[in-house]
Amino acid sequence: MPKLMEIIEFLDNSGDTMVQRVPGDGSGEFKLGAQLIVRESQKAVFFRDGKALDVFSAGRHVLKTQNIPVLTKLITSLGYGSDSPFKSEVYFLNMKLFRNLKWGTKEPILFRDSELKMIRLRGYGAFSITIKEPSLFLNKVVGTQGLFHDSDISDYLKSLIVQKLHTVLGQHVKTVFDLPQHFDNLSVLIKNVLQLEFEGLGLELHDFLINSISVPPEVQKMIDTRSGMSAVGNMDDFMKFQTGQSLEKAAENPTGSAGEGMGMGAGLGMGFMMPQMINQAMQQQNNQTINSQEDSFTKLKKLKELLDMGAISEDEFNETKKRLLNNL
Repeated sequence: MPKLMEIIEFLDNSGDTMVQRVPGDGSGEFKLGAQLIVRESQKAVFFRDGKALDVFSAGRHVLKTQNIPVLTKLITSLGYGSDSPFKSEVYFLNMKLFRNLKWGTKEPILFRDSELKMIRLRGYGAFSITIKEPSLFLNKVVGTQGLFHDSDISDYLKSLIVQKLHTVLGQHVKTVFDLPQHFDNLSVLIKNVLQLEFEGLGLELHDFLINSISVPPEVQKMIDTRSGMSAVGNMDDFMKFQTGQSLEKAAENPTGSAGEGMGMGAGLGMGFMMPQMINQAMQQQNNQTINSQEDSFTKLKKLKELLDMGAISEDEFNETKKRLLNNL
């Protein structure tokens, strides 16, 4: 006859055990009068004949009919003395906070951005859970497993998180440029959406954090380029500044003859004219559509003037000329 269990308890040395069955290999014989010890951070569910009979909170519980009335239906004194044995099992549930569980997107999610159009996003963060309904969690998630760790359910919870993340981003975010300032709000929104899903499993989502939502490297390079263009500001002012810098360096050189002085004066005048003329030509080239032959000839004339003045090179002139003539 197997040894009767007189003290029933469980201590978790790993810190990641959510559920432990005692005995671990199936039903065991408990001694009538055995003591069930439940810690403050635990709940214990008592099973007999495959049915959950009661949930025990923290404390010392003596398995006697006067202390646990439900046992009166299971045990009779016929054929037994005060040490009547009965086969059963106890599931200990760890009610502590399982913190810093990681979530992330294995595959990038497709996002319609108002400025960048269709892009792919990756995200990662952390969340924490606790067991809220012991019987529901035990029957719906754990089943008959003798040992259940937080890692056994984390993959399923991650899939729920990524699904809701996709939904919330589509409903509440217009562009990735707004994401950093909305991380806290998004965390709250996603947590509220997930809460019902977790409660259906007997769990409570204690907190949900978004550490990062990022775009692919090639998109990040485009964003960096755009930021650099914005930093330049007004192109006309930038060109004037560049010209001023060049003239300042030229002024540091010794002056030459009168003819050279006149040449310098003309160069100064040309220096102030060039930025405006180049900027005007660039704006016309980029922002206007050539609708007629007359527009094309006008542009060619202005382009020839820039070439004669030395504002553009021969290669630049030929390339732009070729493009204009193709539209005739």
